[in-house]
Order: sequence, then C-alpha cells, then structure tokens
Amino acid sequence: MPTVRTNDIATYYEERGDGPPIVFIHGAILDHTQWELQMDALSDEYRTIAYDVRGHGRTGGSARDAYSIDCFAADLAALITGLNLDTPVLCGLSTGGCIAQVYAATHSDRLAGLVLADTFTPELFNRREWFQRSVMLKATIPPVRFIGYERVERAMVWLQERIQGEGVSGDYEKIAELRAEGPKMQTDEFAKVIRAVATFDQTEIDFSSITVPTLVLYGEHEPAFIRRHAPKLCAELPNASVREVPDAGHASNLDNPEFFTTAVREFLVRHVPRDTQ
Repeated sequence: MPTVRTNDIATYYEERGDGPPIVFIHGAILDHTQWELQMDALSDEYRTIAYDVRGHGRTGGSARDAYSIDCFAADLAALITGLNLDTPVLCGLSTGGCIAQVYAATHSDRLAGLVLADTFTPELFNRREWFQRSVMLKATIPPVRFIGYERVERAMVWLQERIQGEGVSGDYEKIAELRAEGPKMQTDEFAKVIRAVATFDQTEIDFSSITVPTLVLYGEHEPAFIRRHAPKLCAELPNASVREVPDAGHASNLDNPEFFTTAVREFLVRHVPRDTQ
C-alpha cells in the first residue's frame, strides 16, 4: 500500500502516468477514488496523483483532537515534498479546493497551476451562508453518532433539493457508490473533519499571493453560495478564469466528467505544456 509520511501520519496515495504532475484533492467524507475518471483520462500525458486526506479512506484518522484546513494543507505540503513533485498543478474540489487555496497562498512559487472546483472562500457573504456552512454542518455531528453519516447525508441532500431545487446535489448515487466501496470513516473522524470545514471562515488567505494560472470550475446546479464564490475567486486571484460545468451539481467531476476533464486538460495544455518538463 503506497504511503508517504506527512507530519504525524502515513498518507495513502495512488499515482498513474508520467509527465508534469497534477495532484487531486477530494471533497470531505470521500476519498481518492473521487478522481478515478480524471486520473485514467489524464495519465496519458501527466503524472496523476490522488491521495486520501487525513481522516479519510486508507489514510484514516490520527490522535489529534481537532483538525483544520491549515492542518490538511500542511499534510499536502509534506506529501508534495515527500514525493519530490516539482511544481505540480493542484486540483481540489469542495473541501479539497479549500485545502488547495491555503497551500497555494503560501507556496504559489512551488506550483505550476491551480484548479479550484465547486469550492468556496473563507468569506461568509450573509447570515444564511453562515447558517449553512457553520450551524447546519455542525448539527450533523450528533445524529451521525447514532445513525451513521450515510443516512444523515441522504437526509441533508433531500432537504437541500427541496429548498434549492433538483440537481443541486448532482448525481448523489455516484457518491454513495464510492462511499460503499471504500473504507468507512470513524464517527470521531467525521466530527473533526466537519468542524474543520465549518471553521474555514476563520482562515486568512491572501489571494493576491496566488499568482499561478488558476481555473475555477463550478456546476450549473450548484448551491447558491458556491455560485457566489466562483466569481469572487476569479476577481480576487490575479491570474484566474472561470467556467461553468453544464448539467452538474456540487460534484461536477462526477456529474459531467467529460466536460470537467476536457476543461482541465485544456488548462494543462495551455499553462503546463508537456514538452517543457
């Protein structure tokens, strides 16, 4: 089982292909298998790497009492160093995009590019967003201890679609299938991960320091607050462009993998040509 030491844990990862490296960072309560389709498609020209974030998948948990996005970003830094990756591109989705933002703000000079998908910044635009990202997220923890995160998340997906309309969660069955096939997350780890995401608003990011080419992707049927953060990212980042992924919800790489992968490949060809590595 391939692992690399990242601070106080052994982080599981998989890689395929050869060429300029691209590191994929999955969303919360998923694992590296979220990126199977993109790794398969892009490994013809690139070295594709996907790993399980602390608390998830085959990396599993740790003895730390609490996690934060900064903690996850420190693990990412250790992974990049441990695998001797020279100026990789980072591709993070949702929570993975939060991790990528924090890393890039400190290590922009060590990156070739950045793809931020279905993600959000620390800023809370209004009280409703604060309620969604903080109160509702933390409220999932107590019932998870009794009935498991799969049932709680299904209830949250149902509620979200009743409020914001069909398609906002994308093809949730694809996510459910990935979860069914992978290792189960421990309840204590779920709680630490959720609290880390819910407190992302307390993180400070200097977006002006992220000077690498950046592609911002978001699903056509994303939750409203995600759609607000896409133009903010594009405006705040010095070298960013934004694209909407049609017929996709919050996991746009799974909902419309052909469009998503093509957009990423076009970005790589434009900014990280293979013959320069």
